Amino acid sequence: MSRRCELTGKGPMTGNNVSHANNKTRRRFLPNLNEVTLQSETLGRGVKLRISAAALRTVDHRGGLDAFLAKAKDHELSANALKVKKEISKAQEA
Repeated sequence: MSRRCELTGKGPMTGNNVSHANNKTRRRFLPNLNEVTLQSETLGRGVKLRISAAALRTVDHRGGLDAFLAKAKDHELSANALKVKKEISKAQEA
């Protein structure tokens, strides 16, 4: 399982550990990922996603999963999230 947020595309970054003696060794900064079930009002069911804590706050701020996915760019979403976005848009049309 990749360490990448399914909604924002946020992934690991690299940097240095810097000691008191100013020695530098490479390290990775991993995103704070959580397995959550978000409720979709349009679909009437929960959707299980692995998203970052920042993305979870953004989903709440925008008014839920449906509103977030409506504004989200397709290239940032995972295959699973893109499938859910298409299901929601199809259900809203019908």
